[in-house]
Amino acid sequence: MAETEDEGKKVEFESSEIEYVSYGGEHHLPLIMRLVDEELSEPYSIFTYRYFVYLWPQLCFLAFHRDRCVGTVVCKMGEHRNTFRGYIAMLVVIKPYRGKGIATELVIRAIKVMMESGCEEATLEAEVTNKGALALYGRLGFIRAKRLFRYYLNGVDAFRLKLLFLQSVNMERHNFQLTR
Repeated sequence: MAETEDEGKKVEFESSEIEYVSYGGEHHLPLIMRLVDEELSEPYSIFTYRYFVYLWPQLCFLAFHRDRCVGTVVCKMGEHRNTFRGYIAMLVVIKPYRGKGIATELVIRAIKVMMESGCEEATLEAEVTNKGALALYGRLGFIRAKRLFRYYLNGVDAFRLKLLFLQSVNMERHNFQLTR
């Protein structure tokens, strides 16, 4: 059982109480927008959100605890320099629920869809100061491919992280089997 503090109150939950759902339509959009707007440093317009969820709804997942949206991942996939790749655009888990495996599960679900769709790799950017995100992606096998100076509007540098799917050993080591 995990314990977490939620708005001054402790919330206890079993991992089995977290419900993961695929993007289900316009009613999910305000939930995603609220989480991202509150937790990430970059501002996004409604058009950015719609770009992702309308074109790649199968790559957007939400995590709920007792009917409350506590996490989301928003991704896309497409051709980039002769490689079909997935891209993790946004990942958020609200603070009281972090460290409980929710972000890991959201990312794994997205990566499985990317792999099933024929992607050869997945990429993303993370702030160099975001130690939690860098640790999460490191555990999943992502490598730091490049440092992007002053990448974010707040002036913070980013690391471009990359996970190659062609390395089946890497996929097995990090439990990305399609049977999971």
